[in-house]
Amino acid sequence: MPLSFHNTLTRQLEEFSPSGPIRMYTCGPTVYNYAHIGNFRAYLFEDLLQRHLEVRGHTVDRVMNLTDVDDKTIRGANAQKLPLAQYTQHYKEAFFTDCATLRLRPAMAYPAATDPENIAAMIAMIKTLMERGHAYQAEDHSVYFRISSFSNYGKLAHVDLEAQRSCVRIKNDEYAKEEVADFALWKAWDEEDGAVGWESPWGQGRPGWHIECSAMARRLLGDQLDIHCGGVDNIFPHHEAEIAQCECVTGKTFARLWMHCAHLMVDGNKMSKSAGNFYTLRSLLERGWSGREIRYVLMNVHYRIPLNFTLEGLEAARQSLHRLDEWLRRLQEYTADCKIIAPLLEQLGILQLSSFFEALDQDLNISAALAVVFDTIRESNRLLDRAELTLEQAQGLLAWWGKVNEVLALEPEPLAEILPREVSDLLALRQQARAEKNWQESDRLRDQIAELGWSVKDTKNEQKVVKRCF
Repeated sequence: MPLSFHNTLTRQLEEFSPSGPIRMYTCGPTVYNYAHIGNFRAYLFEDLLQRHLEVRGHTVDRVMNLTDVDDKTIRGANAQKLPLAQYTQHYKEAFFTDCATLRLRPAMAYPAATDPENIAAMIAMIKTLMERGHAYQAEDHSVYFRISSFSNYGKLAHVDLEAQRSCVRIKNDEYAKEEVADFALWKAWDEEDGAVGWESPWGQGRPGWHIECSAMARRLLGDQLDIHCGGVDNIFPHHEAEIAQCECVTGKTFARLWMHCAHLMVDGNKMSKSAGNFYTLRSLLERGWSGREIRYVLMNVHYRIPLNFTLEGLEAARQSLHRLDEWLRRLQEYTADCKIIAPLLEQLGILQLSSFFEALDQDLNISAALAVVFDTIRESNRLLDRAELTLEQAQGLLAWWGKVNEVLALEPEPLAEILPREVSDLLALRQQARAEKNWQESDRLRDQIAELGWSVKDTKNEQKVVKRCF
């Protein structure tokens, strides 16, 4: 069955047939605070997408950016009287720790907006846009994109193009989506920026949010992407601006496929601190929920359907995972003393087990895919109870689960092994070091983890850690 995904650009389900490695860009966090569960709902959808593409035999080169300079990060650093890099580093490390807790597969690269090579790429893009008449420096010394110069502006969000042709310019990163205007590519330095700023042909300043992603995506993945992902809140103005900037520079279609994740609500309401229903991953862990349980909740609703997060949903996830664990325990005990037999999945006669993957082929239909898993659990448990499941079938089911789990990443936690937070934090730092190809730091962190009694083994996609035997 061919892969088919919903393209935000066309509002249609389209067949996806990549001809080589899939170049995939996913919008990452703004590192001014701990990421909340709404952020992670999007990151879980992207993780599911990458894992399924890889199980289907594709290579995925995924890049996720870290926004470490914008209005929010500067305000936070100023409030704590810290240099920007020191302020954001804490939240970068926290993000990687949280990703490991939720079993997110690492991206190929995590470029930060303030990396010198990325700042240089942004300045180069802005120069080209100005030379071609798509940008201009205004009286406030900032450089703006001239949206009237790009006739396709608005094609992703399907907004009225005439309404975009405004003479009002917006410098703030956080302008409301209803307010439409030329947007800042390079923001002239002002007193609120403090020590934050870079020299450019237009004077000291800093990049706008939109140009950051455009420059980093092009630098690491080339002029044309296969897939660009994010939350629905990124569609306008952020992704709309990315398209305009990139296509005005390259003359090429920026991304073949745009995929966006719907909002997360809490108890039927918008999540907000003022409403008292704001959750970070860490606040849920402190309440006794596991990363595995939270992963299940954030993943088990189709990505284009709004997810209503509740504590009752977490309890249901705990019960579902307990069913899964007990099923695996029964199969493992049943097959423990027999020799390995070539799995004979065709003898199962339970379900078309390929249906799990075929459901995900159709726009990541996770609800249908999970239904296959739990229907299989129910039916094979029934056969076990009646002593009608053969050893070959049981081994086949375990082999099938192994492939399924490459996508879901819901394997049970090791018995009696709860990873200490100190080790988890070091693993997250090591993941970041490996992403940055800092092998010396990676080795140092591995040795530090070993001193705490844990061994790390690197695979193609992740770090595996086990308790050391002395």
